[in-house]
Amino acid sequence: MNMQDLEERGLVLLGCGKMGSAMLQGWLDGGLSAGSVWVQDPAPSEWVQAQGVHLNAALPDAPAIVLIAVKPQMMAEALPALAALGGGRTVFLSVAAGTSIAFYESVLGGNTPVVRAMPNTPAAVGRGITALIGNGSTSEAQLALAEALLSAVGQTLRLEREDQIDAVTGVSGSGPAYVFYMIEALAAAGQAQGLSQSMATRLALATVAGAGALAEQSGESAGQLRVNVTSPNGTTEAALRVLMDHQTGLGPLLGRAVAAAADRSRELGE
Repeated sequence: MNMQDLEERGLVLLGCGKMGSAMLQGWLDGGLSAGSVWVQDPAPSEWVQAQGVHLNAALPDAPAIVLIAVKPQMMAEALPALAALGGGRTVFLSVAAGTSIAFYESVLGGNTPVVRAMPNTPAAVGRGITALIGNGSTSEAQLALAEALLSAVGQTLRLEREDQIDAVTGVSGSGPAYVFYMIEALAAAGQAQGLSQSMATRLALATVAGAGALAEQSGESAGQLRVNVTSPNGTTEAALRVLMDHQTGLGPLLGRAVAAAADRSRELGE
């Protein structure tokens, strides 16, 4: 299965909210023709309506991929309508949180190729990272096609086991919110030291974004980059003594935060 197969057989997008729209934008920008895409969404945005895709129309008989991007609470209503596409020819690629591969197999049939994925919101600007894993009915070619589609909005990472999705949720799925909160907290700390709100916000935002870009592009580990900017007995070392405290510092705090998110992910999947 390849991208030409996708063009010929079609791609169905079940749900086109923020994540679905980000992916659709990436595919269209990457050269996929709008005529190869069928979108099923009860309340499509004006943007979706303007893309020239097949909108809430009769679906092709055997699309190459059905990408499921509806909210988990809508799954029980939306998925059974697609049960006729189960059985082997069509790959079901899910980016819906908390919905297991076993659930899809129970609705669509055990021999249906299912790929479960966990993207994150920076996909909206093409800077996401999506972890994915396929079931036993998914071929390497089908998994590669799913990976190619997900690559339209950022990086991809193949998992070894489905239960790793919960840890992924805690690190990268929910992780952007941690970074947004760090920007808020860093700006607030700057205000407390005498900066105006606008100054502190601009400094915090540029610092977090710039440090992330440097970490991604430098080729050095985050730990080494930290050492590089930490002069002995300097200002950064004074701050890091607080942040790196083994009991009250950022490490144990983030550990508890990620564990809380992963635990909640497990609960939602039960």
